[in-house]
Amino acid sequence: MDDLKNAVATLLATPEPPAEAITRSRGRLRDRMARGQARPRRFRLLPVMGMAVAAAVAVAVIVTSVLQPAAAPLSGRDVLLMAAASAEHTPQGAGTYWHITRAWQGPDGPMAEESWTTRDGRRWSRNEPQATPGAVVEAPAPFRLMGVEIGFAELEGLPSDPEQLKERIAGLPRNDNALMLSDREGALVSPLITLITELPTPAQVRAAAFEALAVTPGVENAGPVEDGQELLIPLSGKLKVRMVVDPEAARVTRANVLLTAEGGAAISSSYVTVTTEWTDEFPQ
Repeated sequence: MDDLKNAVATLLATPEPPAEAITRSRGRLRDRMARGQARPRRFRLLPVMGMAVAAAVAVAVIVTSVLQPAAAPLSGRDVLLMAAASAEHTPQGAGTYWHITRAWQGPDGPMAEESWTTRDGRRWSRNEPQATPGAVVEAPAPFRLMGVEIGFAELEGLPSDPEQLKERIAGLPRNDNALMLSDREGALVSPLITLITELPTPAQVRAAAFEALAVTPGVENAGPVEDGQELLIPLSGKLKVRMVVDPEAARVTRANVLLTAEGGAAISSSYVTVTTEWTDEFPQ
């Protein structure tokens, strides 16, 4: 019995390697996503010393399996960094038109509006305010960032490093009347959110925007929902954006405050769902 007790005590005292912390290294983030939240427990192999020792090993394996702590829940920062790692390898695709669809629950039922924009700036829309319901009309409205027009070439020229991206955004022309007070003071949360939602932002720049948002003070993860993780992101004062992020697809799927590509905002008491894509299909 002494051999049995000693063997069990030895195995239970074997140190467990610590879980790998998420870092800003995208390679290590991908490794973590592939392996899960913690490294598997390792056991020390003991020489065979008869049935008593064999029984001790079996008991130790069972005990340590029961005591192994559950993986810690993802933080808001974790979700955004995972989305950044995915965004690097998720290009927006190709096509003639940048197609945006917004959908929400209106007072009389489901509502939706769409727009199609070409690289030379021509734009068509359906169901936007003051338009004939259901009709596709040519509706000029340039993309905007911080209230100022921004084109495809400028978006593609933005830095792919998160710190450099924030520096570039801070130096761009802006309309203070279109910005939250916190953005005017340097937080830049609104333009970063716009870059990852509706604008045709290149993959590397989107990854940088997710990384820059990840270090925003006060970002919280409210938990998993149907199509991603629900995050709470401080926008200005006590106002928070409730936003669902799918970290594997590197997409914002819906939000209660949607900062639009045209420089406005769509607000819902529940959610506004957004989808974006490049397409060759002309609106009908």
